[in-house]
Amino acid sequence: MRLFVALDLPWELRARLAGFATAGIPGARWVPAENYHLTLRFIGETNSVQAEDIDHALAALRGRGFPLTLAGVGTFQKAGRSTQLWAGVARNEALERLRAKIETALQRAGMAGERRRFQPHVTLARLDAAPEAKLAGFVQQHNLFRAEPVAVEHFTLFSSRLGKEQAVYTAEVEYPLG
Repeated sequence: MRLFVALDLPWELRARLAGFATAGIPGARWVPAENYHLTLRFIGETNSVQAEDIDHALAALRGRGFPLTLAGVGTFQKAGRSTQLWAGVARNEALERLRAKIETALQRAGMAGERRRFQPHVTLARLDAAPEAKLAGFVQQHNLFRAEPVAVEHFTLFSSRLGKEQAVYTAEVEYPLG
């Protein structure tokens, strides 16, 4: 199983984010609204024993719910080319604490530590040679984007299956936050 831990988003917010797909950016493969999420930790391929250990470790976590606000848009770049278009997250200490707890729990379950810096975001589109000027215009036009805060009351362990058109994400387990 290919696993990751993420925050699921309410449909109202997903619908608002899906409105960005009308931008007409050549080379953008827009993520369908049903796949919008905020990844807290990518785990990768696991066997059933590892998956069970991960589930037990995550189920033991304790934390409080908190409000989360998506704010701003931007791109990730690799070798000078934009590879992803994303919606960002307003600074959030509670989100950082939750992510740190998840990281610690996964390491206790035998997972290697995450080496990448956590940059909370929701991927809107994957980019394949999209014109940089068009992307810059989109980011400039939407950089003041700010969604209404949403209540985070749980986090989710997802599985991912790669399909022909897009990945299919399945919520395997939801872990409540108090």
